[in-house]
Amino acid sequence: MKILVVNVNTSQSMSDVIDAAAKTAASPGTDIVTLTPFFGPEAVDCNFESYISAVAVMDRVLAYDEPFDAVVMAGFGEHGRDGLQELIEQPVIEICEASAHMAMMIGRSYSVVTTLRRSVPPIEDRLRLSGLADRCASVRANGMTTLEVDQDPAGAMRSIVEEARKAVEHDHAEVICLGCAGMAGLEEAITSELGVPVIDGVAAAVRLAEAVVGLGLKTSKVSTYARPEAKRIDGWPLSEALGLGPRPQGLALRAGGRR
Repeated sequence: MKILVVNVNTSQSMSDVIDAAAKTAASPGTDIVTLTPFFGPEAVDCNFESYISAVAVMDRVLAYDEPFDAVVMAGFGEHGRDGLQELIEQPVIEICEASAHMAMMIGRSYSVVTTLRRSVPPIEDRLRLSGLADRCASVRANGMTTLEVDQDPAGAMRSIVEEARKAVEHDHAEVICLGCAGMAGLEEAITSELGVPVIDGVAAAVRLAEAVVGLGLKTSKVSTYARPEAKRIDGWPLSEALGLGPRPQGLALRAGGRR
């Protein structure tokens, strides 16, 4: 089984953290291939950057020209997941929904600890849209940017523990979900500090992807995630324009130019 794990930003150091977390979680025999987009923001902390990231993530997966069985999107929220599900038949698992699903299996309520305060509404919206919000006690922010979390793991650890403690003591959360792929690897230390289960979304998504593939399931194409109608989309994908990968099957695309 081969799982593509896609970082939603262009930070190679964060891709390395994600790669290590995914490989640690993967079962024997699962091949993890971690991809970094060819273009896009070095960190995703707002809607503008998320929209750019969505295009970059879809482009990066479409440019991968070897067989694979599933995709894990290592971004906490919607960074092109729905669009990618239309373009490929392999299961696409993103870490926000994966961690929430996992949390609800081991506790009555869960809280998410993410980065900036402005990241809270998109996460709340994603959980609500996915039908996972009812048992979410809170979404809390540690006040650090994604880059700061990547560059200062010790400081991130202290601030995440502080917010997680508030979630447990004041919001009555029974499980903590780490709301950023760059937080991967901190879960054991936080569990030791607070005594509650802590879920890293990358690990959860890899294990769920293994389960879906193991059951022989693929993305439904009957309606919502049916392939897009064939039409020309000028300038997409950038990887094709740069000679880095093939165009996706079923779409009439042209690199560059106008109607």
